[in-house]
Amino acid sequence: MKIINEKGKLFGVINIVDLLVLLAAIAVVAGVGYKLFAPKIAESISPQVEMTAIIRVRGATPFLQKEMARNSQIGKKLVSGNSFTEAEITDMQVEDYVQQVTTADGRIVDALDGTKKDLVFTVKTKVAKGTATPSIGTQEVRAGRTFILKTDDFETTGNIDSVDIADE
Repeated sequence: MKIINEKGKLFGVINIVDLLVLLAAIAVVAGVGYKLFAPKIAESISPQVEMTAIIRVRGATPFLQKEMARNSQIGKKLVSGNSFTEAEITDMQVEDYVQQVTTADGRIVDALDGTKKDLVFTVKTKVAKGTATPSIGTQEVRAGRTFILKTDDFETTGNIDSVDIADE
């Protein structure tokens, strides 16, 4: 029995060109599968530590303040895309909204806004120990970044004030 017969088939079963196309398709599927699932596999086998992020919504309007009083977000899980994450809002504080204004004599001073307030959320989740890119869903979590705070019935944008990742 010849390896390649007179019709160009390998072992008389499959054409060599068809085999190469099949191998290329398998390689592409394997590559895509690796890109999609390898980080999740690495996260699941590495030890998890607690991460706490403080997210500040600056200058929340009275309407948003009333909505937060009516519909507390404490205890709710954050949403990424169309699914829940492991991150949970554990606390929310209302603080004075301080803005800088120019006085009549040209000085810049801090002034309290009479109607707007800062909403300060504490969010806790687990991340892989020693990770270089802590994230919640698809959003990286680093102090100074803008963060979309989204639950099943609430969404707003804030800034990350601080991030604390536990050692153990």
